[in-house]
Amino acid sequence: MNTERSPDSGSWIDNVLALSIRQRWIVIAAVLGISGLGAWNFTRLPIDAVPDITNVQVQINTSAPGYSPLEVEQRITFPIETAMGGLPHLQYTRSLSRYGLSQVTVVFRDGTDIYFARQLVNERLQQVKDQVPPGSTTAMGPISTGLGEIFMYAVEAKPGSQVSLTELRTIQDWIIKPQLRTLPGIVEVNTIGGYPKQLHVMPDPARLMAFKLSFRDVMTALAANNANVGAGYIERNGEQYLVRTPGQVLNADDIRDILIGSHAGVPIRIGDIAEVREGRELRTGAATLNGEETVIGTAMLLIGDNSRTAAQRVAARLRDVARSLPDGVVARTIYDRTKLVEATIATVELNLAEGALLVVVILFLLLGNIRAAIATALVIPLSMLITITGMVEYKVSANLMSLGAIDFGIIIDGAVIIVENCLRLLAEEQKRLGRLLSRNERFATILAGAREVIRPSLFGTFIIAVVYLPVLTLTGVEGKMFTPMAV
Repeated sequence: MNTERSPDSGSWIDNVLALSIRQRWIVIAAVLGISGLGAWNFTRLPIDAVPDITNVQVQINTSAPGYSPLEVEQRITFPIETAMGGLPHLQYTRSLSRYGLSQVTVVFRDGTDIYFARQLVNERLQQVKDQVPPGSTTAMGPISTGLGEIFMYAVEAKPGSQVSLTELRTIQDWIIKPQLRTLPGIVEVNTIGGYPKQLHVMPDPARLMAFKLSFRDVMTALAANNANVGAGYIERNGEQYLVRTPGQVLNADDIRDILIGSHAGVPIRIGDIAEVREGRELRTGAATLNGEETVIGTAMLLIGDNSRTAAQRVAARLRDVARSLPDGVVARTIYDRTKLVEATIATVELNLAEGALLVVVILFLLLGNIRAAIATALVIPLSMLITITGMVEYKVSANLMSLGAIDFGIIIDGAVIIVENCLRLLAEEQKRLGRLLSRNERFATILAGAREVIRPSLFGTFIIAVVYLPVLTLTGVEGKMFTPMAV
């Protein structure tokens, strides 16, 4: 066979092909190294079911007990929303005013760093904090998104047990929630349902009038007698003795013993003018499961973290916590994002496996060479591993859109063309010589076959890549949904 160099064979593409054949073991080592890097990056790749289309937003929640929706709007929501005007990269704001609650959502342009946005909002909140009514509490929402609810569980009483909703809520707030919040990737644990435990002081107006006291006197006495006071220390023999007065109330009896005043030289205590008992807060909603009221906890994912591994951590920790719960109480999982993510991954894996098998079978039937078919099919996992490395570097999460966009024809069409042409030339050369080719003759023939089709193959792949460029110009929800596919 004539293996003379063509006039344009001195280009860099031809040099790469020739070098790859001469240094084939180095090429194989480089492929194995790239594959190992891709396998390692796969453990770092954020995995989710679908792309997160939530915009960059910061929520400002203000609790104002006792305020009507109109008062909340006038005295809290309007000043806060007005103060947010003029922030850098601000797109728009929206607000919600309800009984005792104000929520202002500040939305920034796509691409704004969430921590930079929260810093800007926090600076404005410091400026407006003197305008909100005293007694109200303002805080920013967690660093999460609309798809951040990755794990939900119910704290329930076993059948026949006499555990109240107040006790279930106490177990959730003081046993389960603190342990789940320490997990990596979990930014918040929300609680719905039950009754937070409270101690209610209910004064008797007739007794107050008899002792010439007011409701404000009761409030002042409660506030002044619910604190631990320190008075420094005393040094003696090289040791320090702390001087302090423990005055923080622990139970209803402590509240009843608080001194509020005196009448005719007789001390008057809270228990003399008011009834003290455990009570429930006023609430505007509840949580039900299978028609029964219960307590539900929701673990929120930190923006950009791996939802699959974070949900697995929560599930494992919840199993450990459940063993330490009081008798008659169980913590049961009702939603786990891991199952949805694994179903998505299984779908992609099935498509990859079926596609690779189909490629091998079709190539074997067309080429009649199983080694060539397998070598061509190996381009599929290699391309996947290279893609995973790029996705990690560019912070593109793995989901049904990004992984499902990998088309086998796009990935291996160049390999199919080159292998098929090389097989054709090898068969023709062997027929022409009437004997088996030597190793150097095979290498020369393969180099000639690759040179013949490499440019059309690269040009065809480039055309396919150019088709995806308009997708990269999409913005908003469409951009977040389809840009991972194009990337």
